[in-house]
Amino acid sequence: MLKLNHDPSELVLFSPLPLTTHPAAVYLRSLREGSRPTMEQSLNAIASILTSGQCDAYTLNWANLRYQHTSAVQAVLLEKYAPLTAQKMMCALRRVLKEAKKLGMMDASDYEQAVELPSIKGSGKISGRALSSAEIAALIEVCNNDPTTQGVRDAALITILRGAGLRRSEVVKLTSEDFNPEVGSLEVIMGKGGKDRTVYLPDEAIKFVKAWLDVRGRQPGALLCPIRKGGEIQIRSMSAQSVLLILQKRAAESGVESFSPHDFRRTFCSDLLDAGVDIVTVQKLAGHASVVTTAKYDRRGEETKRRAVQRLGFGRG
Repeated sequence: MLKLNHDPSELVLFSPLPLTTHPAAVYLRSLREGSRPTMEQSLNAIASILTSGQCDAYTLNWANLRYQHTSAVQAVLLEKYAPLTAQKMMCALRRVLKEAKKLGMMDASDYEQAVELPSIKGSGKISGRALSSAEIAALIEVCNNDPTTQGVRDAALITILRGAGLRRSEVVKLTSEDFNPEVGSLEVIMGKGGKDRTVYLPDEAIKFVKAWLDVRGRQPGALLCPIRKGGEIQIRSMSAQSVLLILQKRAAESGVESFSPHDFRRTFCSDLLDAGVDIVTVQKLAGHASVVTTAKYDRRGEETKRRAVQRLGFGRG
């Protein structure tokens, strides 16, 4: 492990800053709810590295960081983490320093030097995976076998994630009014980038959402809701973290290999592309800014490429 050659005490924030002028707090507040916990953990890890465990994101004096600190942090992160993870953590660090500069806490030249680091090259491996139809069926089955209201809700959640390819931050903002059971549409209001869009559920998925509404009731409010231990349904939005915990629980129960909520989006895009849907339509359904992003979600395997070349013919000479 690399050792940092500086006095950690020079980076300790001895007087607390108001959250409105704290660079890390300002940065974290700018993120979507679902992204905050991960990035806060990244900043906590960086602060701990810089101060030998003395500081977290809120007690580190980010404005005092200079090139010698950021370059050392990047070297340590590359030793401890995969390149993609290190990239994301360094991105969080750069964003905090940018906020420090914008808040007038860091000189522009010090900021430019601190963030002028060699780019981290990826490992070449694509992140995430697509779930197989058997895995999705297993997840639904454990929900169907759960006699509680959680089982009905979780089946609806999984079918929406799988059938509409929504981000978990979008799923938790859905209301009962956003769902049209006649056509199976969902209105996504203020998705990523502040854009609205309409998505559609497969017919098979619509019945799971209807079944949940039969249990939940048709009153206005959050579509997917928290449920107390006694079975009481609270008509309020779930957190994005709750979605992750539910999926982890159902994956463990069904024996499905670990996956992330975002893997449902990868599955959604991959399956539509495999079914021959044009990439522009998939882009619009996924709410991507460009088809380049949509292409990155393609997790179809070698069999798809093998089938593709079988379409090539050889004419007579």
